[in-house]
Amino acid sequence: MGKATSVILSAVRFWASLVAILLGACTIGGGQPAGRPLRIAVDLPLTGTETRAALPAWNGIRFFVQTHPTLDGYAIELVTADDGAAGGGSASPDRGAANVRSFLADANVVAMIGPFDGAVARKEIPLANVAGLAMVSPATSNPCLTRDVYMPALLNPARTPISCKVAGLPPASDLRPSHANNFFRLTTTDELQGAAAADFAVEKLHVLRAAVITDHELYGQGLAGAFNARLVRRGGTVLGHLDVEADNTDATQFLKHMNEAGAQAIYFGGVSSVGCAIRAQMVSVFAPGEATPFLGGDGIAHDPNCILAAGANSTGVYATAPIVDAASLPAAATVIGEFKAKFGRPTDFGPYTMLAYDATATLYAALNRAILAGGGRLPSREAVTAELARTIGLEGVTGVLGFDAAGDTTNRVVSVFEAPGADPRVPWKFSGAVDYSLRLPY
Repeated sequence: MGKATSVILSAVRFWASLVAILLGACTIGGGQPAGRPLRIAVDLPLTGTETRAALPAWNGIRFFVQTHPTLDGYAIELVTADDGAAGGGSASPDRGAANVRSFLADANVVAMIGPFDGAVARKEIPLANVAGLAMVSPATSNPCLTRDVYMPALLNPARTPISCKVAGLPPASDLRPSHANNFFRLTTTDELQGAAAADFAVEKLHVLRAAVITDHELYGQGLAGAFNARLVRRGGTVLGHLDVEADNTDATQFLKHMNEAGAQAIYFGGVSSVGCAIRAQMVSVFAPGEATPFLGGDGIAHDPNCILAAGANSTGVYATAPIVDAASLPAAATVIGEFKAKFGRPTDFGPYTMLAYDATATLYAALNRAILAGGGRLPSREAVTAELARTIGLEGVTGVLGFDAAGDTTNRVVSVFEAPGADPRVPWKFSGAVDYSLRLPY
């Protein structure tokens, strides 16, 4: 276990050094082709604890621009900023806000890609909104970034909607001083993760009796509530519910009671540091591995620390992510192969690489329409935002792309992954997907 942790920390230190070198030249344009400059800003956590996912996303953006260096006579330049917290840790909302202010000061920046984190987005959206600057995120999934309802009634066990304000979050309408939307994203929203886990449990794992545990935080409780409500709608039963605290994750007695009650699986809402230790506790109570599934959300997905915590009972851990898994799509194989020919390290590619690639593609398409409508002139930020809002039926690597009136993706796919076993260095396996593009579960 100590050796695996050392490997992971060494990788983080390596990437931090590489990013520092690359960001020394902050504006990137794939060789700077001749033409009038048109700048796209990028705000991602390129240092800190989120680099494992964010750096491959950055690579996806860079790859698209390298292969499409010009657009309608303009030379595309990336102006990249790091919103990672100083000294490490997760992304910094204050640093993200400072990055947006610097983007707004550059008249040639007409739109931005990012951020990666919901808390950062809450700080950045109002600033960009006042200035009409479009934001296209490849990663954020909190519902309250795009709407005022945190949990729809049919995904709340109490069968009443939960507003963002009641959940303790600012509603989307409060983040938009101009009363017009400027924020778009290619990930679907978190409440669909809980619903998708229930659908996957019923249809693929044949689970109808489950117990629910959360880490007592809003994110985890939201996922668990949606799982609970959806499982019941599908004819299943939730036999019990337990909230644990980060400093006391002992769930052994609860697990024993749930085993006696006939639970076939455990759903956990929360993050790896709490949930995956509970998975390890299950081995003394339930049949190990896939015989007793342990399901969760993107708070545990693809996390090597989850594997370390779950130990020998890692097999049978399933986690949803609010994204399309491009690597499982035959139509994406050519582009992914071309990407890997340029970015050769295994860690260069990740779950968000092709989503970030497609985020850049949607922005290019909107820019193209705005430039043509303006007779070839550099488009205004407002014109780009308006064109993004009209995006529908765009063929992307991850599927058919479009945005609804709130700025949410219309390609509402939740992917499910299974932990590979006890080795944290092995990638998680794609296990299936639940597609809500045509019909939402509420």
